[in-house]
Amino acid sequence: MDKTGLKQLDATAWEIPPDNGMHVPAILYADETLLAEMDDKVREQIRNVATLPGIVKAAWTMPDAHWGYGFPIGGVAAFDPDEGGVVSAGGVGFDISCGVRTLITGLRREDVAQRSERLADALFANIPAGVGSTGRIRLNAEQMDAMLEGGASWAVGQGYGWPADLERIEEHGRMDGAQPEHVSAQAKKRQRDEVGTLGSGNHYLEVQHVAAIHEPRIADVFGLREGDVVVSIHCGSRGLGHQIGTEFLREMALAAQEYGIQLPDRELACAPIRSPVGQRYLGAMRAGINCALANRQVITHLTREVFARFYPDTELKLLYDVSHNTCKEETHEVDGQPRRLYVHRKGATRAFGPGHPDLPAVFRDTGQPVIIGGSMGTASYILAGTTESEARAFSSACHGAGRSMSRHQSRKRWKGRALVDELAMRGILIRSPSMRGVAEEAPGAYKDVSAVVRVAEQAGLAKLVARLEPMITIKG
Repeated sequence: MDKTGLKQLDATAWEIPPDNGMHVPAILYADETLLAEMDDKVREQIRNVATLPGIVKAAWTMPDAHWGYGFPIGGVAAFDPDEGGVVSAGGVGFDISCGVRTLITGLRREDVAQRSERLADALFANIPAGVGSTGRIRLNAEQMDAMLEGGASWAVGQGYGWPADLERIEEHGRMDGAQPEHVSAQAKKRQRDEVGTLGSGNHYLEVQHVAAIHEPRIADVFGLREGDVVVSIHCGSRGLGHQIGTEFLREMALAAQEYGIQLPDRELACAPIRSPVGQRYLGAMRAGINCALANRQVITHLTREVFARFYPDTELKLLYDVSHNTCKEETHEVDGQPRRLYVHRKGATRAFGPGHPDLPAVFRDTGQPVIIGGSMGTASYILAGTTESEARAFSSACHGAGRSMSRHQSRKRWKGRALVDELAMRGILIRSPSMRGVAEEAPGAYKDVSAVVRVAEQAGLAKLVARLEPMITIKG
């Protein structure tokens, strides 16, 4: 990225001062290296976000930011409905509520290493993955609406998991305000057979070991010990979320014209929060969040089934489930006063700090667990939200490594089979229905996740707690 015109605020923050229609500054969190690696499109897109009506305080990008649709991936922005604030489907993204949850197994690394090949095969056989993958659940119209209203709570009620899981999921496993009636028949049709499936792209299920503990006190509360085995699940709302995004982006492009909103980029299509289309989108988007929560809950159940066959006395307890690609109504302090804002986090994770009233009691003293997924074959991280993050970016943090090259470029540079063999030599087993998909998700196609996490901590967005290393990766 060209730094011309950027104002360096500190070692990890860079400002684009307001000009040419910007209502607020845009702030990019990055060190010199990560900033240089960001494409110029990130700068253009976050600047454009700062021109939208009703935006509050600033538009931010996280250290893993890269070019996206409308908003950059890694973009955060909040809007006040009392000041004509808008909601943007491009500010949420197509994979609504894509997110990560981590399960604590209580097993040690050596316990799993002895059976890793068989365990990898069993997980791959039991958890559907890949483009168009379908699961064991078939939903009729009534069941579909119940799932879209109930989220993970619905899944637990159907026998997929435990009531205790719900306490460790954002929104307690169910996003209020979902309106399945605003989800199209086509979106529901796409999801009918896909609950409990990983899908494709960067989604995965990964068996990991805790390689390092950086904050022992917090790690103890989280249930993490060096050498322990955990399981992380990364997926979202599948075809339903993509269909919601596609349909409402078209509708919002027309609504923006109707309400006199001047868009610097058509991809920033939006509508006033309190407009009919804005309210319909929020209802549908919240249903998409519940779809993703239900999806990860069912996959958790399928994962527990497999581990029970290999380790009958082991329970997989949920550490936490965090979402990115959301717009949530939250209370934040602005100029010393609490305000209800609609916070868009696209490729960014909520990171509430210690004492936040929306956190489960167990995390009130530590802050929210923040799960940062790595790319295939690289480390992942567990962080904790900080009090400082409220002022830095409305309690938001990064969500992963962030791509450094396109999937097309990845396929030209790497071969899937060769990557699988190379990672096996390092003791990392890959199972995937698509060698093309493996090539697209090559570790080298992403930024250095360790550098991203280091900057997030230096910027005060979240505190580093533990580093996880992969053992088995199930890829879509």
